[in-house]
Amino acid sequence: MKTPGLVAGGIAATMSFAAAPMAPAQERSLDEIKTEVMRRAGRINPFEGIRRDDAEQVVNALTSLDRDHWAAAWCKVGLAYEGKADARAKAGASGQELAELYTLAFEYCHIARYPVASTPGKKEAYGHSLRLFRKAAQHYEPPLAIVEVPFEGKTLVGYLQIPAGVGKPPVVMHWGGVDGWKENRQRASGFFHRAGIATLTVDMPGTGENPVPYGDAAAERSYSAWIDHLTQRDDIDGGRIGVWGGSFGAYLAARLAFVEAKRIKGAVFHGGNVHYGFQEKWLVPAFTTGGATYLFGPASLLEARGQAMGTKTMEDFLKAAPRLSLKELGLLDQPSAPLLGVNGKLDDQAPVEDIYLLMEHGNPKEARIYPQGHHMGRTPGMPEDEIRNMIVGWLKQKLGS
Repeated sequence: MKTPGLVAGGIAATMSFAAAPMAPAQERSLDEIKTEVMRRAGRINPFEGIRRDDAEQVVNALTSLDRDHWAAAWCKVGLAYEGKADARAKAGASGQELAELYTLAFEYCHIARYPVASTPGKKEAYGHSLRLFRKAAQHYEPPLAIVEVPFEGKTLVGYLQIPAGVGKPPVVMHWGGVDGWKENRQRASGFFHRAGIATLTVDMPGTGENPVPYGDAAAERSYSAWIDHLTQRDDIDGGRIGVWGGSFGAYLAARLAFVEAKRIKGAVFHGGNVHYGFQEKWLVPAFTTGGATYLFGPASLLEARGQAMGTKTMEDFLKAAPRLSLKELGLLDQPSAPLLGVNGKLDDQAPVEDIYLLMEHGNPKEARIYPQGHHMGRTPGMPEDEIRNMIVGWLKQKLGS
């Protein structure tokens, strides 16, 4: 599908960044972060799963932007909920009640390590979050199985859930970006389960329990190893596999649409980069003055992406990122699986022009652009579930479910 007007305009907008100065990456102030936490509490990522009164308690306790102080403040609340859940378990509480309490405890410890486990306190918080999620998962419906797959001397870890009453359902493997890991994908998985589709949630390379760095050539192969595993299982239909990558992880979904075109039925590229978003003229503004929707500001976005990529400075990241371009890798004109691009036109973390670029090359692609949407298409006043429903509906159609 050709979209010359859109792409020309997008390139012009992207090129205008070329003269952007290499300014220091910006951070939000403590007061700004406190205000933003309360604005999002109970409603908006990454705080949609917590209680507003608990958030207010933590905000009042925060006295600095020290990362370990942040981690300790949120973990204090999470571990208190774990204590309540443990007591209720001893009293014989129902599985549903325990799932809710342990999940709530997990949410606070997840926020404690957010966006990445980069300090001793945040690493400890991540350990708590894993433990609490798996306590909760023992009571989830459909049941959650921890799946381990050997990979080049390492181990890949994912969570498989198969909806009840469906014989050999299709499966969607999905993952988030630098800060939303496999434990954070339960809400999205629920939409698939209600549609009779199994899910496998994994960590994007360079995050969580994934042992492969984002920029490593093995990252692509690790996804192929997961597809190998899914095709060999007898409790799902390995001939009907879909993939959905979100944010910085969306790149891998687009890449799989090309390299695994024969084995996947549909791929969703949701709020990510394929070429323009890996170039210095886009990245410098994103890491310095952009990243408006990122909780701690652009500096934190750089930190999170750098940890996934294995780079220490902005300069190192700017050198490493361009080689990931699907254009430079020569993939864009190759046949692809059905591919859906989703993003907001106002995204300052991933350029919408990368969706237009995909649509200009190879076989026809599909897209849903939200004109007033920011990162991932999130639009003021529009429920985020509207985007999830659209994506699940598209994949359901492609999987023939």
